[in-house]
Amino acid sequence: MKTLRFTNEDELDTIGLGTWKSDSGKVEDAVISALKSGYKHIDCAAVYGNEAEIGKAFQKAFKENIISRENLWVTSKLWNNAHKSEDVIPALKQTLKDLQLDYLDLYLIHWPVAFRPDLEGFPQQNEDFLSLEEVPIIETWEAMLEAKKLGLVKHLGVSNFSVPKLKDLIAKTDDAPEMNQVELHPFLHQDELLKFCHTNNIHLTAYSPLGSGDRSSEMKADDEPSLLDNEVVKSIASQHDATPAQILIAFHLHRHTAVIPKSTNPKRIKENLDSAKVVLTDEDMQQIKTLDKHYRYVNGKFFETSDGKYSNIFDE
Repeated sequence: MKTLRFTNEDELDTIGLGTWKSDSGKVEDAVISALKSGYKHIDCAAVYGNEAEIGKAFQKAFKENIISRENLWVTSKLWNNAHKSEDVIPALKQTLKDLQLDYLDLYLIHWPVAFRPDLEGFPQQNEDFLSLEEVPIIETWEAMLEAKKLGLVKHLGVSNFSVPKLKDLIAKTDDAPEMNQVELHPFLHQDELLKFCHTNNIHLTAYSPLGSGDRSSEMKADDEPSLLDNEVVKSIASQHDATPAQILIAFHLHRHTAVIPKSTNPKRIKENLDSAKVVLTDEDMQQIKTLDKHYRYVNGKFFETSDGKYSNIFDE
């Protein structure tokens, strides 16, 4: 398994298990199945609403010696209603309580968007949002750095940050993000972001690598393209005696990023991990390069406000 190495020599397995949209009643078994299959990297978030069940899986895995805490990498994310400095550590401690862990390996700012601290669920009106003038990202970041000093987390990063937002944060801190988790796949290469992050020693993790076909209908376009049904992807898969999903996952390994495909199906969980064995050729990568259409499955429109607090989330 390829790994990403951090400045303190910690290493992250490039293929992890994503848990967004993993239903209650299924995610505990999915995590256990993944750990038994050889996964060492599990990606979580408070807003997914399933961290308590994942915590049960971790305790079971430790008790049954499936994996040790030292060999497990757990990522979670700070939700948008906890961006104020006084709310960051309490939110992190709640995540740790749910996951039944003493520390996280990696903690990310989930979105460069702030909600009212008392908001539960998603915003319904402009007043549910706080602007980045009211709660600057650097305020949130400095509270996360304090959490790191307290030993609650080993590494810090962001998610859904554009190059301009990364530049702005880097200019204001001596402790730059170590990770940026963003949507990446053959329809959305984001070469400029990839180059910027690699140049500035920021690792990338790809979410929605298979197209997130199981996300809610409200988030879907009527005519959105399918990664898994793409003819180029299927042709390359046939040449490698692999599944289309394995090609889509291997694509990220060849770009030196991590990737977190989600599944609760034990067979697919194992197949996804086996993507590490797929060696794409330069010709394969050139063919995949032609598929880039800068298409986002998660376009961030749901965070745009009519009063101008938030628009053009990805600065495009």
